[in-house]
Amino acid sequence: MNDATAARPNAPTNPLGVHALVWVGGTTPQQVATAVRQTADAGYDLLEISLHDAVNLDTAAARAELEKAGIAVACSRGLAFDADVSSDDPAVVERGEKLLHDSLRMTQELGGSHFTGALYSALGKYGAPLSPQGRANVVQVLKGLAASAAEKEMTLGLEICNRYETNVINTAADALRLADDIGADNVTIHLDTYHMNIEEDSLVAPVHLVGDRLGYVHIGENHRGYLGSGHIDFSGFFGALGEIGYTGPITFESFSSAVVSPTLSNDLAVWRNLWTDGVDLAVHARSFMQAELDKNAA
Repeated sequence: MNDATAARPNAPTNPLGVHALVWVGGTTPQQVATAVRQTADAGYDLLEISLHDAVNLDTAAARAELEKAGIAVACSRGLAFDADVSSDDPAVVERGEKLLHDSLRMTQELGGSHFTGALYSALGKYGAPLSPQGRANVVQVLKGLAASAAEKEMTLGLEICNRYETNVINTAADALRLADDIGADNVTIHLDTYHMNIEEDSLVAPVHLVGDRLGYVHIGENHRGYLGSGHIDFSGFFGALGEIGYTGPITFESFSSAVVSPTLSNDLAVWRNLWTDGVDLAVHARSFMQAELDKNAA
């Protein structure tokens, strides 16, 4: 299986995924093999691979590992300030556009059909609001990326991130406006409970607002640690997913400086270790998410 919405025969309605950074900090062949093996051992259906370390990623070897284990794949990434499609500088925008198209190609090479993340900006704190020219650049670039994805029968996800990581879209309403301006049916919305906890009024209303345009979900606690150890209203959120009939991937995402690469740790402000045992964390998370799904299926 290689589609991000594929599931094992006995899997729940929603494929359950885990972010590779729970297991390893990069994407060398050895790290990918470890991530795939541990994903399968923990009972997940999907592995999300971040393309922040794409220079070390052997897509053919990684795809072979994924297919051997029967694990689906989705890919994600954010951009950098020197390759930012929301910039006013045409040269910076051009570098970001190339990075996005290269990443889309790599996602396809891995066997994935869904490329998501902060595809619209750098991942970091901006010192000013998004400019009108910057937003126009985002729309233009993502229109082209969506067209390329459509030719490959792939979908894009606009992951909504908090104000400290982007100035382009911070809420579901922001994301829907951007998607409308891009105007492509294969551009979907990606909700993340960690970011929603910072920016939204609730974890329920945005799910209903997005509705059938929801294409991907990240589950993360408010402090990015063990699910259920913080204050996020997961019952309300999973209930809302059930109410809109969402059947797409639900992926656990958590970061600790014990695992994440130093550069990415700095980008994500991962200053402390909320966990050191990724296996225990991931097994607990899968059980937690399945329990929430079961509650709504009862």
